[in-house]
Amino acid sequence: MTAINIVWFRQDLRLKDNPALVAAAQNGLVLPIYILDDENSGNWKMGAASRWWLHQSLTELDKSLGHNLWILAGDPRQLLPELAQTHKAEAVYWNRCYEPWRTERDRKIKSTLEAAGTPAKSFNGSLLWEPWQNLKTDGTPYKVFTPFYRNGIAGGVDSHSVISEQAPLKLVDCQQTDDKLAKLDLMPSIPWYAGFTEHFNPGEVGAEDKLQRFIETGISNYKAGRDYPALNNVSRLSPHLHFGEISPHRIWNEAESAAQFDGAAVQAEHFQRELAWREFSYSLLYHFPTLTEDNLNPRFDEFPWHHDDELLQQWQRGETGYPLVDAGMRELWATGYMHNRVRMVVGSFLVKNLLQHWHTGAHWFWDCLLDADLPNNTCSWQWVAGCGADAAPYFRVFNPITQSQKFEAEAYIRRYVPELAKLPDKYIHEPSKAPGVELAAANVELGKNYPQPIVDLKASRERALSAYQTIKA
Repeated sequence: MTAINIVWFRQDLRLKDNPALVAAAQNGLVLPIYILDDENSGNWKMGAASRWWLHQSLTELDKSLGHNLWILAGDPRQLLPELAQTHKAEAVYWNRCYEPWRTERDRKIKSTLEAAGTPAKSFNGSLLWEPWQNLKTDGTPYKVFTPFYRNGIAGGVDSHSVISEQAPLKLVDCQQTDDKLAKLDLMPSIPWYAGFTEHFNPGEVGAEDKLQRFIETGISNYKAGRDYPALNNVSRLSPHLHFGEISPHRIWNEAESAAQFDGAAVQAEHFQRELAWREFSYSLLYHFPTLTEDNLNPRFDEFPWHHDDELLQQWQRGETGYPLVDAGMRELWATGYMHNRVRMVVGSFLVKNLLQHWHTGAHWFWDCLLDADLPNNTCSWQWVAGCGADAAPYFRVFNPITQSQKFEAEAYIRRYVPELAKLPDKYIHEPSKAPGVELAAANVELGKNYPQPIVDLKASRERALSAYQTIKA
């Protein structure tokens, strides 16, 4: 077979269970490419942490392909037709993406390719349910999670069977020089990412290892343990899933298998619900493409935010005087990740106690998270602000002190806020209430080596509730 088929890798940086790659390999030689597209992404160009991950993931993918991955930067609307013409490609294959800017771009590319006589063939390699499949009976999208989930389960997961083995490939030799990846200049100029490698191993192998470790040691206590930031009961698969180093179908199937063990069915189902929340976010952004900027609930367009650069920066640096918030923000900076329970707490603190617009939190997370995923990031911030689908009620304000106590965050705080490490458990959640003798014994000087609280929780909660009252009508 001498026909050349281009496979355009995007958010599917894997060889196994890759429908587009399998289809292309069945029809001839494969020319695999990756294009860094900063031309069409607008405000959602990849953040610094994501670029670090992409560099590592492309390195691993290129190795898996015998260094035959073509790596380019520019506008795919121009580059793909040029490549197809140069190599006389029989067809171009890709797995679908669902962010608004990508779907618009991909429609244009498909039209251009097919006008030139080159078929463009797309597949589902990223979702359990396509956004146009899991709909209400009247054809409209769900805005509440539970019926979305139940309808999806009733209809079954997308039926493509997980392909556990790598498709046999015959590859077109890559003619690029050895510095093809370095030319993308993905590595951040500030080397703050040193701690990332302690927690993550980007690439398809790393994703599989992370999944197996979770199935063996984490899923058995997932439902309760996932809320405790000091425990190891979350999968940490989110960056691997975002970059497509593993498919949701593969993860879903492993959870199904784990559910067969005694007492594991409830745990596995709860984990699968979290996968379904990801699907819900994708569906929402697909059907409401302006969600990255616009409140789903338009009443919030009149919400009286109080923008304050100093408060925002104190939150970003993890210097709020509330240890659980500070631990979360410092975990984010040090590891590119934040525990999910803590994400809700720091998000609530920003938009409700500090009254900063949810946009500011979404953009900070976008730059700092390794798993920065546009649908999840957008919908999660709208949820915590109260303006999104199935959102937290406006009056639900997470108290960082009681959350810290309830979910036993002492070890978590000691790890990421080391200046408080010597405080007894009784006071580590709220150092400002510790007696002077305890502070002195722990070498804590409030206002010097650890900040005083930047807002009063009770007063700021009341201010938030008052602000929300102004838009209820």
